[in-house]
Amino acid sequence: MNRLLVFATFVVMSVVGLGVLLAQSNPFVGTWKLNLAKSKFTSPPKEEMFTVQMVGDQDQVTVTGTAAVGSPISMKYEVPDKGGTGRVLTGGPYDAVSGKRIDENTYETSLMKGGKEISHHHLVVSKDGKTMTDTAKGTNPQGNPVSGVEIFEKQ
Repeated sequence: MNRLLVFATFVVMSVVGLGVLLAQSNPFVGTWKLNLAKSKFTSPPKEEMFTVQMVGDQDQVTVTGTAAVGSPISMKYEVPDKGGTGRVLTGGPYDAVSGKRIDENTYETSLMKGGKEISHHHLVVSKDGKTMTDTAKGTNPQGNPVSGVEIFEKQ
């Protein structure tokens, strides 16, 4: 019984440790806050937070904030960490998402509605892991074109 308890403890600690290591190896994991002063965007939100966490082999992304028009921003989606088709879990004007890992610090995400790409994001985390740059192009929920660069700082 004592050996079984030691073995079970070892297995649990190994799995927990592996999860921590995997999360640390993904520079996108964490909470990011939009720095409006450094961002250049056609219609910037008033505020925005971007949180990424690993759930299995998926990057689960939660976006919250306040849009330029004052409406709330609330969306959650997940996409495979290595790239591929994901899914929109809640909120947002999108019904599908896909991603592509370019390199360790670069990821591209496409948000779609009815099979058409509505928003494309090229995300780069700085080498020091403190800044994420989102170069985006697409349309807002009202159908107007938007583009620019958003700068996020790790919290």
